[in-house]
Amino acid sequence: MHDFCLTIPYGLILVVGGIMGYVKRGSTASLGGGVGTGLLLILAGYIGLKAFQRGKNSYPALLIATVCAAVLTFVMGQRYIQTSKIMPAGVVAGISALMTGFYLYKVATGGNHIPAKAE
Repeated sequence: MHDFCLTIPYGLILVVGGIMGYVKRGSTASLGGGVGTGLLLILAGYIGLKAFQRGKNSYPALLIATVCAAVLTFVMGQRYIQTSKIMPAGVVAGISALMTGFYLYKVATGGNHIPAKAE
């Protein structure tokens, strides 16, 4: 599976979650963190998709996604430890940990595998 196939939906989940946190609780931290990080991930996914369409890998986009997921894992994991609240801290920490593992796997295996062009 290509990294952008999961990065874009992951970013969308964060954007929606940030907006929901703001609407339900008035949390500007949720709005800024969720929407900001989500949009950055969507952008990274889009850059990765465009690079793939050109037959290349975008390592900067993969690096951005990896760092975002790792930071979210740490921050939301800390928040979960402090509050023991599954929503949103536990869920975001869990999803982000899975995504961090996926991105590290992609980095270790050389990014997206570009199929050979049929001639």
